Amino acid sequence: MPPVTTIDETARQQRRFQQTLLSARRTMVWSEILKIALDSFRASKLRFALTALGMVIGTASVILVVTIGLTGKEFILGEIQKIGTNQIALEYAGGGSAGAESNIYNDYLTRDDEKAIDAQLPGILYSSPILMTHDRISFGGGVVKDTLVLGVSPDYQHVRNLLVTYGRFLDNTDDAEHIKCAVVTETFAKLRYGSIDAAVGHEFSISGIPFTIIGVFKQSVTDFGQSELADETILIPYSVARYFTGTDNVKLIYFSMRSMAEVNDATAEIKRIIKTRHRANSVYTTTDLREVLSMAETISNILTAVLVLVSAVTLAVGGVGIMNIMLATVRSRTREIGIRKALGATSREIRLQFLAEATIISLIGGVIGCLVGLSLPLSVRFFTDFSLPVSPWSVVIALAAATGVGIIFGTMPATRAAQMDPIDSLKYE
Repeated sequence: MPPVTTIDETARQQRRFQQTLLSARRTMVWSEILKIALDSFRASKLRFALTALGMVIGTASVILVVTIGLTGKEFILGEIQKIGTNQIALEYAGGGSAGAESNIYNDYLTRDDEKAIDAQLPGILYSSPILMTHDRISFGGGVVKDTLVLGVSPDYQHVRNLLVTYGRFLDNTDDAEHIKCAVVTETFAKLRYGSIDAAVGHEFSISGIPFTIIGVFKQSVTDFGQSELADETILIPYSVARYFTGTDNVKLIYFSMRSMAEVNDATAEIKRIIKTRHRANSVYTTTDLREVLSMAETISNILTAVLVLVSAVTLAVGGVGIMNIMLATVRSRTREIGIRKALGATSREIRLQFLAEATIISLIGGVIGCLVGLSLPLSVRFFTDFSLPVSPWSVVIALAAATGVGIIFGTMPATRAAQMDPIDSLKYE
């Protein structure tokens, strides 16, 4: 005798059957929706191509704007790094009071401080003290200017990333043997001698002492006001500059670290070393370009984000175009909608059909726009020596935005199609 199927077993079998049927029906619905959408595109190729054109322009604009923003960001950060982001400036900010009489004292930095820090901090690549003075220099034609004179070490060229455009820079022999030589700015050379190359080899006087020009220099990049250098500046050996100041005291010492990652710890260590060598109430400050670099990066990111939002307006315009075309499509296919509903199509299926068509149009336009947007920077990389940065996120954002625009602006036409009455639709001419 065959086994008797229980009521619970029968119910479970019915549920499994309904789930299988529902899954098959959904699979069929989606395949039908895509097929109908593709058939609709084939029937109106030009109309849908023009509709997708707005999305092509929008997504290409997003990628190009991000590329332009990243290029600008890299340029700005590169220019700041040329100044020296691994550079630390140690400066004497002032003294306190000592004794019961509260006498004010000066506790300047010295060359020995520089040597002590160099010895105790192995990460330092270059260092240079700065002795600063001024002298009135004649530029000919009765023109006399108060000119900045800096006493520096040979490492100053590397610390400040200076470019010697003619001649040579100061070397260790000049400093050790107290040779009266000078390196001048391009502005100084042009004003006094007419050209850069003409200045090298000539003599001029500083406080009545003759100096020979051995080189002409310029800064490698605009320093954003972060430099002690002026347009007409004279650099002389530190050992010679002491003749004019009469002391070994300096107010400023530069240090250059191996990398920017070491700057934070090195700054704290420099302060600790200086504190152990000077009075407790003396004030010393350290500055570097990390804050400038961070601020420039933040500003660049904000500007890029603003430009992306502006370019997104183009996507919105393309979305409006999709909505208008889909509304016209719904009207022209009213009778088709009525026939499909009469044959059993649900409002959900009709809604999905038109929503899928809008999304596919938008997505196709987005893909083509991404290819167009990427073609420019990639072509520049291939045909020139320049390397424009390309962000994969710009492609992701552009495609996601294109899909979102298709869904958002396709919802209203799809809803209108789904709400049509089948009888009225069949009567539509």
